[in-house]
Amino acid sequence: MTGPVAVVGGYGDVGAAACRRLADAGVPLRIGGRDPGAAQRFAATLGADHAAVDFTDESSVDTFANGCAVLLNCAGPSRAVGDSLVRGAERAGADYVDVAGDDPLYARLGSTGIRAVLSAGLRPGLTGLLPRALASRAGAVRDLVLQVGVRDRFTRVSAAEYLDAGAARVLAGWDHGPKAGLLTRHEDTELPFFPGTVTAIPLLSGEDERVALALGLVRGEWWSVVHGEHVRAAFGRVHAVDRDEAVAALCRASELDLAGGETSVTIVARAESGTAVLTAPGNAAATGTVAAFAVQAVLRGDVPPGRHYAAEVLDPERLLASDPAIHVEYLAEAATTVEEGVL
Repeated sequence: MTGPVAVVGGYGDVGAAACRRLADAGVPLRIGGRDPGAAQRFAATLGADHAAVDFTDESSVDTFANGCAVLLNCAGPSRAVGDSLVRGAERAGADYVDVAGDDPLYARLGSTGIRAVLSAGLRPGLTGLLPRALASRAGAVRDLVLQVGVRDRFTRVSAAEYLDAGAARVLAGWDHGPKAGLLTRHEDTELPFFPGTVTAIPLLSGEDERVALALGLVRGEWWSVVHGEHVRAAFGRVHAVDRDEAVAALCRASELDLAGGETSVTIVARAESGTAVLTAPGNAAATGTVAAFAVQAVLRGDVPPGRHYAAEVLDPERLLASDPAIHVEYLAEAATTVEEGVL
């Protein structure tokens, strides 16, 4: 490593979680964002460098990225960031990791001489890594059901990311290939490993299709498990109002549903040969762990030059064992079965 890891949005919830993990590993940091005071205050807690950076200003990005080994983006929403930061990394001769930067950025990036790891977050990210970890333990997987539940606050950025995630196809699944309308939404249902009554919404994303192809799935189902009546109601109306109102509605609804309760993430991957259950204390902890691991993999030279999705280039079992904040329990074949059409 010839320079620090420069973290855009390093004092936000996700950025701070990633920075703490990197600092604990002895990685020198440069923490930045649009609020220089917030960057300075948080950097002081880690003994790190700090600087202001605005991803909409090319000269600001170039100054921030100058001399760094890796530029880590924890800012958003990704539609607003676009390719401004990865291009800054290229100009600086630095490698790049993005907690989002999903399919659109991958397509725009094309060939690159730097190491660029995209989708180093929760979904996409952990949701592509857990099925691979299960397959590495359980052997060939033909049928997969993946369920993701997040009990956490929507920030303005995460709410905007949700609204921008239009590429995921609702009610679609995988049956020898992507199939629209394969599945139906389940209201007021109960699921193993998820407390209380939930709504389960089937979604098929680009990451899900890549998992299906990589594992050679015959059938696959991916479900978003929604807790709380206020968020469920907000999901039903956000596309009927303007963007600012929709963002505010999601943030307000998540606060009401959490109401002093603890944040949590649960991801369940079920195959015919076993089940993997991942739990984490919240979105920031889960995403920060993936981002920090991706940065360290780049620094170690474990990632070849070029553009990569995190779930396809990182070692899933090593990542999942890298941080005690993420707990994974593997259940034997006898503990579960996968039946067509059954959650």
